[in-house]
Amino acid sequence: MFRTVLVANRGEIARRIIRGCRALGLRTVAVYSEADRDALHVKDADQAVLLGAAPARESYLNVERILEAARASGAEAVHPGYGFLSENWRFSESCARAGLTFIGPSADAIRAMGDKPEARRRMAAAGVPIVPGTVDPVADAASAERVAAEIGYPVILKAAGGGGGIGMVKVAGAAELTAAFATATRRAQSAFGNGAVYVERYLQASRHVEVQVFGDTRGTVVHLHERECSIQRRHQKLVEESPAPNLDTRTKQGLTAAALAGARAIGYVNAGTLEFLVDPQGDFYFLEMNTRLQVEHPVTEEVTGLDLVTAQLHVAAGDALPFSQDTIQQRGAAIEVRVYAEDPAKGFLPSPGTITRLSLPQGEGIRVESGVAEDSVVSVHYDPLLFKLITRGVDRTQALERLARALDVCELEGVKTTLPLLRTIVAHPDVRRGRMHTQMVEQGAFHG
Repeated sequence: MFRTVLVANRGEIARRIIRGCRALGLRTVAVYSEADRDALHVKDADQAVLLGAAPARESYLNVERILEAARASGAEAVHPGYGFLSENWRFSESCARAGLTFIGPSADAIRAMGDKPEARRRMAAAGVPIVPGTVDPVADAASAERVAAEIGYPVILKAAGGGGGIGMVKVAGAAELTAAFATATRRAQSAFGNGAVYVERYLQASRHVEVQVFGDTRGTVVHLHERECSIQRRHQKLVEESPAPNLDTRTKQGLTAAALAGARAIGYVNAGTLEFLVDPQGDFYFLEMNTRLQVEHPVTEEVTGLDLVTAQLHVAAGDALPFSQDTIQQRGAAIEVRVYAEDPAKGFLPSPGTITRLSLPQGEGIRVESGVAEDSVVSVHYDPLLFKLITRGVDRTQALERLARALDVCELEGVKTTLPLLRTIVAHPDVRRGRMHTQMVEQGAFHG
């Protein structure tokens, strides 16, 4: 096992990784930008190194500065967290060239699954169902229109070079396609430096269900069951839970088997997640693979009793997985909500500023993963996630009741947040019954 880990991230995920390292007696090195000089993750770590100015490209995305920080601090391993450089295969390779252990999958796996058309090819070859559409990027709007006419509207245009819901454009009919194609390619180029897009059928009223997988260097690959992530805004998740409610045994077994087949097909090592869309008939289709630790990993930890971060560290050090498939069980239920500094009334525009008051819930079955405190400054430069609130219970009803109470006692002033929306979501009758789909927010299900 390495002795010192540099955490190449910020906010709540950096704090979570530092906590995991500390559980194994490892020394931690935080990195930070000028804007984050007083951030909590900086205070948590054993050492902290300034990377540069506030913009991410000058700090958290600056590979050379991060590698310099690792050399200067004596770090032997780098944990990328999620976001920033976590799914950048070039960063993984750069770490290896610098003699650093990258705590995540191989650069080849990141590259293959980060190229969305290539990921679809790999999964189809492994027998994993994929959403009808193109495997290769489409050359122009006319080509996209021919594909759309063949598979049927509505369709969705997606960036070939990246995922996470960034840059997707839904197209309801042929009259919208030319303009939508121009928008999608522009967004893809801006976000990923690659304007290529591909076409998929847009599945109406579908659920977003994902499967957590974990592999080690000994060839073992396991799944840690499923998570429901259907409540989203702009293709970004707001609520996640495990187990997925009202998921029949046939569909669940199919999802976990497909996830294992997909992970094994690429020789996957460390933590990853295969995401699927499930239609109203229970048929499922591969959406994408996130080759990193997920934002929503706490719900899996709460229902399995396992620590995914320490497992990542063990696997990265060459150890066998600290659990086997037959020991991984779901017990009870857990639900997570993400609290963002955003204004839902204004299309979820970010709400930067200073947090003047913050009071977070405590108690049985309540877990908070936070990157902020009172007087923390919410910067315009980074993702506006403030904290995650996770509750668990003996069943979904108890977990939901605890979540509703916990949300009610949350107090946060100084910036607009998604707290009021989350309270409405958790109280909604369809959510209570576990009847959810990915378009509920955009269709206005939680307004009024």
